[in-house]
Amino acid sequence: MSENVYLFIPNIIGYARIVLALISFYYMPFDHVTATWTYLLSGLLDAVDGHAARYFGQSSKFGAMLDQLTDRSATMCLLVVLSYFYPRYMFWFQLSMTIDIVCHWMHLHSSTMKGSSSHKAIDLSGNPVLRLYYTSRPVLFVMCAGNELFYAMLYLLHFTSGPTILFIGLWKLICILCAPISLAKTAISLIHLYAASENIVAIDVAERRAAKAE
Repeated sequence: MSENVYLFIPNIIGYARIVLALISFYYMPFDHVTATWTYLLSGLLDAVDGHAARYFGQSSKFGAMLDQLTDRSATMCLLVVLSYFYPRYMFWFQLSMTIDIVCHWMHLHSSTMKGSSSHKAIDLSGNPVLRLYYTSRPVLFVMCAGNELFYAMLYLLHFTSGPTILFIGLWKLICILCAPISLAKTAISLIHLYAASENIVAIDVAERRAAKAE
């Protein structure tokens, strides 16, 4: 009897992430409390589904794609709202969206062309930054969580500064602390783009060389 990949436990968690994200999108313009906790819970489940996939031996290409698309869609929708809340900085939010989509799309497809089973299964003998990013779980968690917290705090700051700690609002403090992490993650995305472009060009060159040899 064939397995039902749709009902793999990590994929069910992925569906829950989508539902939570959709609830967050709906409430973002007017209810920051509901929007924030559903958005962050959806993000936290991103780590849970990965652990579940490894624990139950239920890793799948469908699950990897579902995970990737949920991440990208959630971030894009939040950035759209931030562009609305902070129109003076719309260009920078648009630039962030563009970098995020282009770099991840190129990296995912270059991995597929190379026969990788996951967008995270990169050639670790290559770029040392990507090697650290994908082999150190603490680094990966800090980078992803810091990036999401930066945008989430910008969102909350539109409504409230939060409780005051050391003469500064907590949301603003977290935002300031996470800003360098967000910038570093953007830099890593650009490295993704460069590495993916190099991989795709190498495949092009190899295919053209093979075609000429026939």
